[in-house]
Amino acid sequence: MAAVLVAAVLAGPAASAGNPEIAALQVGLSSRGLYKGTVDGVLGAGTSAAVRRFQRKAGLPANGVPGRTTRAALGHYGRQAPLGRRTLVLGTRGWDVAALQFALAWHGFPSGPLDGHLGHRTEAAVRRFQVWAGLKADGTAGASTFAALRAPVPRSPLVLSVPLQAPTGDDFGPRGSRFHSGLDFRAPSGTPVSAAGSGLVVFAGRHNSGWGNLVVVKHGSGVRTLYAHLSRIDVKLGEHVSSGDHLGLVGASGQATGPHLHLEVLVRGAAVDPQTAF
Repeated sequence: MAAVLVAAVLAGPAASAGNPEIAALQVGLSSRGLYKGTVDGVLGAGTSAAVRRFQRKAGLPANGVPGRTTRAALGHYGRQAPLGRRTLVLGTRGWDVAALQFALAWHGFPSGPLDGHLGHRTEAAVRRFQVWAGLKADGTAGASTFAALRAPVPRSPLVLSVPLQAPTGDDFGPRGSRFHSGLDFRAPSGTPVSAAGSGLVVFAGRHNSGWGNLVVVKHGSGVRTLYAHLSRIDVKLGEHVSSGDHLGLVGASGQATGPHLHLEVLVRGAAVDPQTAF
């Protein structure tokens, strides 16, 4: 069992990104009401405790180690082939689909809930990633797609400035059964927001998603920065800005529970951890 666990841990795209196999385990345990934590791909205390609860229910030794016997006890969900051995298409369900969703999110292409179901949103995320990785963009995930997802997660090629001095809230990464693709700065409504780098304003207005009032700045090297939930926008489409220039004010427009700035950094369309740019 220990050897199986070590092999799974080494399968992740990057140590800081968590492990897709462990994330798939967490999704399986969540579907049985045994795991209530964040799907983060980390075999921490909460996941080990959920494994032990499942093992007791299945009549197995409750050692907290998710080895072959434990995985087999998960039924069809746990008996899927190793990652990349079967081609995943629209409508596919299972362990490897959950692992795919987790890896896609860390590589900048989140697809909604981490639920082990390859629906239309996951298929679209697969296509976007395939375009980004230079693969055939057919929306099906096979060996080549999984191989590309084993590469290190992308980082910002540019050094950017912090858009405002404020404590950070939700970081880039898993949040519950979903993935937070940006970095939140907690600040009062009306706090000035500055450009993180020089570039061209390519969007300034109300976005039809949950971002509310949004400004997008296009920089060099395929990098764009997004500033969401603003209470006021003070730049115009097509305007050139320099690092530190005023863009607007912190707010809670769109789907926000309170005033904050949601910052995203995109590299050729892939969301990357903004902290890699500071």
